[in-house]
Amino acid sequence: MEFQDRTLRCVDCGAEFMWTAGEQQFFADKNFKNEPKRCKSCKASRASRPVGAVMARERVETVTNCSACGKETTVPFRPTQGRPVFCKECFQSRKLAGAGSL
Repeated sequence: MEFQDRTLRCVDCGAEFMWTAGEQQFFADKNFKNEPKRCKSCKASRASRPVGAVMARERVETVTNCSACGKETTVPFRPTQGRPVFCKECFQSRKLAGAGSL
């Protein structure tokens, strides 16, 4: 099978990078099934971070109304439809009430 240079897009930075015919041949020889996802610089920066390091996720804050008292509150997640959302005070009181029933 003859390979030709291909242009791919990096999933991290969005830049285009070249996947050469030689690299494709190497992948085929090693029986790799997936194309590369990252450009060389993003691959290098990803490889250089400490083992176990987790990328910080963007914190989501949603303004909603408490299901118990109706007060407007901010929660650190996106509420799921059909599930109750509580303000801090109602959440704490429900938590304490539940702890006593054990």
